[in-house]
Amino acid sequence: MESEMKTKTKTGVTLLVEALKNEGVEVLFGYPGGAVLHIYDEFYKSESNHVLTRHEQGAVHAADGYARATGKPGVCIVTSGPGATNALTGIATAQMDSIPLVVITGQVHEAGIGKDAFQETDMIGMTTPVTKYNYQVRNAKDIPRIIHEAFYLANTGRKGPVVIDIPKNIGIQEVSYEEYNQPDKNLPGYKPECLPVPEQIAKVNEAIAASKKPIILAGQGVIHAQAEKELMAFAEYYQIPVVNTLLGLGSFPIKHDLALGMGGMHGSYASNMALMECDLLLNFGARFDDRVASDPTNFAPEAVIVHVDIDNAEIGKIMHTDIPVLSDARLALIMLNDTKLAEVPDHSVWFSHVMDNKKQHPFGYEKSDTFIKPQHVIEQVGELTHGEAIVVTDVGQHQMWAAQYYPFKYGKQLLTSGGLGTMGFGIPAAIGAQMAYPDKTVVCFVGDGGFQMTNQELAILNANRLNVKYFILNNEVLGMVHQWQNKFYKGRYSHSEIPDSPDFVKLADAYGITAARVSDPDKVDEAIQTALNYPGPYVLDILISKDELVYPMVASGRPNNEMEGV
Repeated sequence: MESEMKTKTKTGVTLLVEALKNEGVEVLFGYPGGAVLHIYDEFYKSESNHVLTRHEQGAVHAADGYARATGKPGVCIVTSGPGATNALTGIATAQMDSIPLVVITGQVHEAGIGKDAFQETDMIGMTTPVTKYNYQVRNAKDIPRIIHEAFYLANTGRKGPVVIDIPKNIGIQEVSYEEYNQPDKNLPGYKPECLPVPEQIAKVNEAIAASKKPIILAGQGVIHAQAEKELMAFAEYYQIPVVNTLLGLGSFPIKHDLALGMGGMHGSYASNMALMECDLLLNFGARFDDRVASDPTNFAPEAVIVHVDIDNAEIGKIMHTDIPVLSDARLALIMLNDTKLAEVPDHSVWFSHVMDNKKQHPFGYEKSDTFIKPQHVIEQVGELTHGEAIVVTDVGQHQMWAAQYYPFKYGKQLLTSGGLGTMGFGIPAAIGAQMAYPDKTVVCFVGDGGFQMTNQELAILNANRLNVKYFILNNEVLGMVHQWQNKFYKGRYSHSEIPDSPDFVKLADAYGITAARVSDPDKVDEAIQTALNYPGPYVLDILISKDELVYPMVASGRPNNEMEGV
């Protein structure tokens, strides 16, 4: 029997499907084409749980939503040429936000590579800048090892997307047991384990002891590290207020007494003032990107800066770092909690000042009897879902209102495109999240502009019995573009107004999705309740004013304390 096993051959596609199964892949998203037909034939034979999206970009965003919601790598597959290039935006989105993906791209026969064969593109060249790593398989025997390495690379260290490009002839190549029974991984030099250096932790403790005005900046690194409990213990012990980045929202409950909410361009007054006035800034897992530190030369100017990050390339890249800690956020917080100072430093005057700012300058908006207020919509959805929903957003004004007004409680709760700001992300990402958690409430806030980029993915909902609730904040403009044209271009609204959009209710109905429209402020609460209670997917088109602005706002390149609209 053993000798029979060792002489058995398998094709590349069989090895691929087996390897995906060995990695525990529960669902994969994709779109077939000529260079991957043999792979899809194997999916058919093995009854793989594959979800057919309606566009390759949608496949990658759906896998991304699944990954953000679960913390596990999302998986998608596309064909060569235009199929692969259509996936690039989704890959770049994941790379910017450090999201673990495994993206399988078909490739033409090896004999056609470099000869402009039909649907040939250089995916290795094109994806090198927007992936953590990429492979082009040159022998089917390497597929089990490469798949295993790809999942390991994607979800360790600083997470990110890995592309595996498979030429068509490799998929049908047959290899013997001796050939494909290889070692698990071969990644010399890759050491993702990041243990904090005790001497650096001691320096952090010294800085805490000397500080009178400390602040915590918590980014997505806290969520990736599953360090929410450790962050809570640390902040509560020292009574240090917490500011979140956009992608860090949920790492610290927004209704906690120490929470200041989001900081940065559209962050709260209390957060931005604390960032500018602190004498100690403890950054756990944030990049100091330009949405948080718009003017790095005038950001936390009097502060000792501690930067805890798993990626050494980020430490000192934007902000000078006084105490660098190269570490997974959870491991660093565990060590800080284990070595905490016996006596908590007195910063009660600072704490009172920061909390007074929070009390005196909350997020706010003017009520209206004429227009539905988008901020109210977010608040109402938050109240009716008890702050427990998985919240997916597209990109634009609605994204910022969701960040400001939804009462986030836990990590992996807000799924949004941060670094790349990808319109069209919301609809498919919500599908990926609902695939991951079919019994959870998933709500998606999307603008009328972004809705028109990927609305074809609504076709997936009924076929897969998904229960996503889509709330379109429809102002008939590209909201954030419109706002910037209002502020910086003297109201010259060049191609940002889109009053000729289709009827979204009819569009949803064409996909078999129940939908409604609401424009009356007195009826919006009932409409939201109806959408949330409906036993299936739902699209609610909510008409809002095109003149509604997102405030506070820090203009690009300005220091955080120069906020408008407070």
